[in-house]
Amino acid sequence: MRTPPRAVALAGLTLTLMAGLVACGNNNNSSSGSSSAPPPNTKVGVLLPDTASSPRWVSADPNELRKQCAANKLTCYIDNANNSATNMESQAQALINQGVGVLLVTNLDSGSGKAIESLAKQHNVVTIDYDRLTTGGTAEYYVSYDNVKVGEDQGTALTACPQVAGKSAVGYVDIDGAPTDNNATLFAQGYNSVLSKQAGWTKLGEQTGNWDPATAQTVFTTMLGRHPNLNAVMVANDTMAQSVINVLKSQGLAGKVAVSGQDATAGGLDNVMAGTQCFTIYKPVAGEADVAIKLAGQILSGQKPTAPATIKDPTNGREVPSYLADPTVITKKNVALPVTDGYETAASVCPTPALVKLCNENGIHTP
Repeated sequence: MRTPPRAVALAGLTLTLMAGLVACGNNNNSSSGSSSAPPPNTKVGVLLPDTASSPRWVSADPNELRKQCAANKLTCYIDNANNSATNMESQAQALINQGVGVLLVTNLDSGSGKAIESLAKQHNVVTIDYDRLTTGGTAEYYVSYDNVKVGEDQGTALTACPQVAGKSAVGYVDIDGAPTDNNATLFAQGYNSVLSKQAGWTKLGEQTGNWDPATAQTVFTTMLGRHPNLNAVMVANDTMAQSVINVLKSQGLAGKVAVSGQDATAGGLDNVMAGTQCFTIYKPVAGEADVAIKLAGQILSGQKPTAPATIKDPTNGREVPSYLADPTVITKKNVALPVTDGYETAASVCPTPALVKLCNENGIHTP
C-alpha cells in the first residue's frame, strides 16, 4: 500500500522541503518598454471539516497553519465547513474565486471531496489532501500521519493496559470513526490487525461512533448492556472515549475497563492521568501543518516536489505522492509531552484545582 516504508519522521519531511520558497523578481527594462513580470501567487485556501469531532479543527490546526503561512509569507484563507459538505463546496468555490493557487482539503466524505478537487482542477488550482485521503480524488499530494500505524499503535497499546495485561481471556468491543472518513478505515485496519491476533481476545461487537460523542454514548450503552463483563473498549478517538467513560462512570466501572483514544486532547490527557483512559495517540499538528504549508509554497513558486512516499488510493489504484509522519503513544508515563511540546497548554489541561493537583503529580506544571 505504501512505498517506501511508512515510517517517515517529521525531521525527514522537513529536510525534504528545506528548498523553501523561490523568490520571483521583477525584470524591468525601461529601454525596451517591457512591463514588469506579474507577482507570484501566494494565496492558499484551507478547508477544515467540523468543530465537533475533535478540538484540533477549532484551535490546533488553524493556529499552526496561520503561523506557518506567516513564516512562509503566504496569504492563507482558513474555512471550517461545520460538518456540512454543502458548506465546504461553497467555501471551495469562494476560495477559487479569490484566486488561491493551492487548496488544502480535509474532506467530510470522499464524494464531496472529489467534487471539490475536480472543480479546483478545472481552474488550475493544485489540491493537497490534508490529514484525510480523498479516495477517488485528484489531489496531487497527501499530507498526513501514517494512519495504519496509528491503528496498530492503538491496538498494541490496548493490549498493554493494566486492566487487561496478563489476562488469559479478554472480551472487547470496537467503536470506530465515521465510515465516510478513509482515516477511520485505516485506523480500524491497524488495530484490528493487532487485536485479531491476540490469544484469548474476543471481539464482542463493532459499530461506528461516527466521530460523534452522542452517537458513541448511545452505541456503547447498548454494547455494555449486552456485554456487562467486557474488559476493553477500542475507541477510535478521545471525544468518543469521553462518552464511553461517562457511561462506565454511571455503572461504577470507570478505570476498571481498558479504554483507548486518539488526538491527545486536553480531556483525553485528563482521563489518562485519572486512569479512566489507558492512552491516547499524539499526532503533533506541526507534523502535518508545517509540511503542508511548505509544500504549498513550493508549488506556488513553480516547483514540483518529489514526495518521500506514496499511498495507493483504494478506489482507483492511483499512487498518491505522500508525506507521512509517525504518531506517539501517550500513557501516564509521558502524559506531559503534548504540553511541554506546546500542542496543549497547561491551562487547558488543568483548568480546576483538582486537575492542577493531578497535573503537578504527572509533570504538568501550571503557573
